[in-house]
Amino acid sequence: MEKIKLDEAQLGIVDGMIDWVRVVDNNNTVLYANKKMREDLGEIVGRKCYEVFCVNKNCDYCISKTTIEKGSILKKESKIGDRTFMVISSPLKGNSGRNVCSVEVFRDITKERDLAEKIEEKNKKMSDDIKFARNMQMRMLPPKGMYNGLSIDYLYESSESLSGDFFDVFKIDEENTGIYICDVVGHGVTASLLTVFVRQSLRTISKGNMNLNNIMKELHKTFLSLNLDYDKYFSLFLGVYNKTTRNFSYVNAGHNSEPIIMRKEGKIELLSSKGYPIANIFDNVKYDVNKLSLSVEDRLFLYTDGITEAKNDANRQYSIENLIDIIKKGGNILGNLKASLNEYCEIHKDDYAILMAEII
Repeated sequence: MEKIKLDEAQLGIVDGMIDWVRVVDNNNTVLYANKKMREDLGEIVGRKCYEVFCVNKNCDYCISKTTIEKGSILKKESKIGDRTFMVISSPLKGNSGRNVCSVEVFRDITKERDLAEKIEEKNKKMSDDIKFARNMQMRMLPPKGMYNGLSIDYLYESSESLSGDFFDVFKIDEENTGIYICDVVGHGVTASLLTVFVRQSLRTISKGNMNLNNIMKELHKTFLSLNLDYDKYFSLFLGVYNKTTRNFSYVNAGHNSEPIIMRKEGKIELLSSKGYPIANIFDNVKYDVNKLSLSVEDRLFLYTDGITEAKNDANRQYSIENLIDIIKKGGNILGNLKASLNEYCEIHKDDYAILMAEII
């Protein structure tokens, strides 16, 4: 065994460290241990490195041996009793310049590891909760199919696990069906909770109520009672369809994506209407109620700006013109739109939703 000379000045520094430090040769024999390690484990110089920890054989992965053979600095996490250490092994050269020993530093990371495990456990619980909330949000979407003379289909994608975009179709009475789309500011848990608020509030307020302005005033009043911060708000387009008259009445509460009507002969119309979003900065709200007549095979498209404002690699928006082109082509409109959007931008940074209602 080639002899080595340990620097006394360096040993003095090492002896003052709170980490364990030892020098191990190629035969797994401890040649040196600093003061802290000797105080905690007793006299270990001359013993095998693994015997110090009451183990009768070398580790399955001995970083010291590899360090001496390859001259590389290695580290591993090691459990010693009820404590967890990060062990860092560095080569120590002899008089000939060859690697003859390994200097091992044991840093106690028990608290950090325990904390990491607790964080991981909480993150898993949070992830499970978000998955549950996501599942609930998806279940609250209206089933695709028939509603009082309307055939409903849609696309719904979220940029995160939970979405701030939402829509609903619900029965007001035997003649009338409510239909809306909303866009809550932001994403994630907060936005998704507000979509639940909108859904439950509108279904309750609209029951037997045909006055759209009164419905919106009551929705705004209910929102104010939540006493949320000023940065929490949402836009909404709400309509009511009468299956007997085929009249469609609607209001717009700050929803900047103009709904599209495609008449059965292919003509496109935009439902332009303005109004304030539902927010705490307004004490009172009043909306213009608009009305139009629909015919069998006409199609209504309600959508959020996550579609028209989706950007490609050149930072250009998808635009309402591209959306209208897809609608005009007919066929599987929603399937074609999804394929077009995915081709236009691979990563969607915003939620998007589109609801298609065909008059039958």
